[in-house]
Amino acid sequence: MRTVAVVGTGLIGTSAALALTGRGLTVHLEDADPDAARTAASLGAGTTEPPVEPVDLAIVAVPPALVGKVLADCQRRGLARHYTDVASVKAGPRGEVTGLGCDTVHYIGGHPMAGREQSGPLAARADLFEGRPWVLTPTPDTDTETLNAALELVALCGAMPVVMDAAAHDRAVALVSHAPQLLSSLVAARLEHADETAVRLSGQGVRDVTRIAASDPRMWLDILSANAAVVADVLDEVATDLGAAVSALRSLAAGDEAGRQAGVAGIEAVMRRGNQGQARIPGKHGAPPTRYETVTVAIGDQPGELGRLFGEVARAGVNIEDVAIDHAAGQRVGLVQLSVAPAAARQLEATLRAHGWDVRD
Repeated sequence: MRTVAVVGTGLIGTSAALALTGRGLTVHLEDADPDAARTAASLGAGTTEPPVEPVDLAIVAVPPALVGKVLADCQRRGLARHYTDVASVKAGPRGEVTGLGCDTVHYIGGHPMAGREQSGPLAARADLFEGRPWVLTPTPDTDTETLNAALELVALCGAMPVVMDAAAHDRAVALVSHAPQLLSSLVAARLEHADETAVRLSGQGVRDVTRIAASDPRMWLDILSANAAVVADVLDEVATDLGAAVSALRSLAAGDEAGRQAGVAGIEAVMRRGNQGQARIPGKHGAPPTRYETVTVAIGDQPGELGRLFGEVARAGVNIEDVAIDHAAGQRVGLVQLSVAPAAARQLEATLRAHGWDVRD
């Protein structure tokens, strides 16, 4: 593959373009908003000049509701030899693609499982897809050359290909992406009119749960509208569990022994189910989840401190598997939580203390 057209220069389209130009491909950028395309080009994502001949692959990077219409226009213009899209819902767009009479031999659906809370070309990153799953949903008549072009795209972006049926994809993303987005927003909405004192008590737990609540509602309306029924099914199941948890808490609050026992059993059951579900989430590089030890270090909120800490850990010969920072309210101090292999945790704590770091138990 040498030439690519990216139609739609938002976060995903521009990130793919940046990854491809970084690999030496010629990328042509299009957008209904010319300013967005020019912004992407100014970031080094490609050129706004149209190609003089069909490119090897066109990436349709528009909302799900527009995939069919845009793909039909691209094929009418003979923009590319092969086509894919990056919409986060697959069954609906495929139905529209078929209904519009598009060429499905040279088209394959796609969805990179990566994103950010920010949107638009300025939020794009060349490494956005590295190590992330990229779902491909061939039509019944997608040819081998088109599949191979899509696989090459995934490899060039550093992602991992996963071939799925379109309907199965939509059920999966409803469970692991779309419903969690709404649940995060629902939790964050409780904070909108909460007492300021309560909000100031927020720690890493509520930050983790509400992080994606900062996402653009307009973008998510497009996504959720295209997968509404399946997401509603997932939330129905969550609502059933939520109702059971509320009943268990009411029993705990009632005060009598029988109610307390019933409440304890109910809450423990849902939390243990949560333990089991969380344990199934793939770990580093898609491997089975691994339990790490956490080493907590207090550092000053000033330039260079985090880099100095990481350098110290590297000199100790310890690999940081994950990291989180919990900022102390009203103080210029952060608690850095380093996830490391269990066998290395105690030695790392001793080494850091010996070099003057404030290691917390």
